[in-house]
Amino acid sequence: MTHGGPVASVAVSTVIFTLLPRSDALHLHLPVVRRTRDPFDGAWALPGGWIGADEDLADAARRTLVETTGLRPSYVEQLYTFGRADRSPTGRVVSVIYSALVRSPEAARVAEVHNVRWVPVAEASGLAFDHDEVVAYALWRLRAKVGYAQVAVHLLGETFSLGQLREVHEAVLGRELDPANFRRRVVASGAVEATDEHLTGGRHRPPRLYRAVVPEGAAGPFETTAGPAA
Repeated sequence: MTHGGPVASVAVSTVIFTLLPRSDALHLHLPVVRRTRDPFDGAWALPGGWIGADEDLADAARRTLVETTGLRPSYVEQLYTFGRADRSPTGRVVSVIYSALVRSPEAARVAEVHNVRWVPVAEASGLAFDHDEVVAYALWRLRAKVGYAQVAVHLLGETFSLGQLREVHEAVLGRELDPANFRRRVVASGAVEATDEHLTGGRHRPPRLYRAVVPEGAAGPFETTAGPAA
C-alpha cells in the first residue's frame, strides 16, 4: 500500500471542569460552545479550533479557549488524541484533547452568552462530533485521579477544609460519601496536611484548613500512562 501527502487536519479541543452550585450542592460543570457553521451548525461542542502552522499544541489550546470562552486556566494538560477516521463528516480530523481545572470564582466571571454555556457534566450529551466520548474519557480520567492532591489545588485553592474537599470528591464521583469515613481516610493517606488556619464565616466552630501534599515532580491531576483507544 502506498501513501500520498497529508490526509488529516489537526485540531485541539479542551474539556474544562469546574464546580458550580446547583440546588443544595456543588456539581461538576463544563463549558460548551454553540457551533456557527457546518458541520453541526447550531449544535453544542467542546471549545477548540485549528492549530496554526507554527503554533505549539498547548499554545493552541490556550488560544482557542480564550477565543471561544474567555477562560484562561492556569493549568492545561494534554489528555489524549482522538483520530478515528469517521469522526468528522468533512474529512479526517485528528484532535489533540486537553483538560483543565478552573476554580469556581474564575468560572463565575465568564458570563454565559448566546454561544457559550455551562452545563452539568451529567447533562453534557448530544454534543457535536465525538465529543460525548471525549467528555466521558476526561471524566473517567478525573475520577481515577480525584484522590490526588493536585485536583484539590486546582479546584479549591491552596487551602481548604476537609468538608470542602469531600464536596469535591462527591461532585466528581457523583455520589455521597460518609463524612467520618472520608475524614479518616484522607488524613491517613497523607495527601493533606493541617495548617494553623481555620475557615471563617460559618455559624459553627470554624473547621481547620488543610493544604495538599503534592509529590515532588508531579505533573498534574490527569497524568497517566494509558487509556482506551479512541
